[in-house]
Amino acid sequence: MTTAPDLLLRLVAESESEVERRRQMRPVADLERRLAAVPPAVPLAPALRGDRLAVIAEMKARTPTMGLLAPIYEPARLAGVYERAGASAISVLCQETSFGGDPEHLVQARSESGLPLIRKDFIVTEHQLLEARALDADAILLIVMALTAARLGELLGLCRELGMEALVEVHDEAEMDLALEAGARVVGVNHRDLTTFAVDIGLTERLRPLAPPDIVYVAESGIHGAADARRMRDAGADAVLVGEALMRAGDPAAVIEELRVR
Repeated sequence: MTTAPDLLLRLVAESESEVERRRQMRPVADLERRLAAVPPAVPLAPALRGDRLAVIAEMKARTPTMGLLAPIYEPARLAGVYERAGASAISVLCQETSFGGDPEHLVQARSESGLPLIRKDFIVTEHQLLEARALDADAILLIVMALTAARLGELLGLCRELGMEALVEVHDEAEMDLALEAGARVVGVNHRDLTTFAVDIGLTERLRPLAPPDIVYVAESGIHGAADARRMRDAGADAVLVGEALMRAGDPAAVIEELRVR
C-alpha cells in the first residue's frame, strides 16, 4: 500500500464502521443464501470496448469535497436515464457516511437497468464483496492506495470467484505496477490527487504506455465535455468514468451522448 492521504484513510474508516453495522443486518450466511438466487454477473470488460468511447455513468448524492449534488436522489430513475442515453456501465456510490450512498441503491439501479453495475465504495473487507454480489452488482472498485499488495490480490481473487470484475484504481506509476502484478484486467486512472484534490487529466496520457493493450483502460475524474473525452480517447482510453458532470447536469443524457466520441 502506498501512503494514503488523510481523507482516504477517513473514508476507509467510515466504510469499515458501516460494514460492522451491516454484518448485523446481513450476516455472511444470509448473503451466501442470497447469492444462490442472483443471476450471473453482466461482464464489465467487454461492455467497455467499442467503436466509441464508453461512458461509466456514476450516481452519487454528495461528496465530502463538493457537498450536495442531488437534493432529490433517485438511483432507479438515474439508472434508466443513463442506460437510455447510451452509457456502457453504471457506477453506484454505496458509501453512506460521506457520500449519502447505500448498498441497496444497487437493487434500485438494477430495477431500471441491465447494464453492468459497479459497487463504488472503499472496499477492504470480504463482506463488502459478498454483499455487492448478493445485491446483484457485477463489479466492484478496488483502490490500490487503500490496500496492501497482498490484500489487493486477495480481494481481486475473491471478486473473480464470485463471478465479478474489479475496476482497479491507480494514481501513479507505482500503483499501476501493483495493479498489473495483481492481475487487474480493468484499470482506472484517477486524475484527482487525493492529497491536494488537484485534477490532472494528463495522467491518463502519462500512464497509458505502462498498461498492455489488452487491459481495459478507464480515465476517471475531471472529464467535463467532448474536448476532454476526445483527449482521453486519443490517449488510448477505452472508457471514462463521469459523476459530478452528470449529477449537476440539467440533461445528463445529453452529456453522455457528448462524451461518447469515436
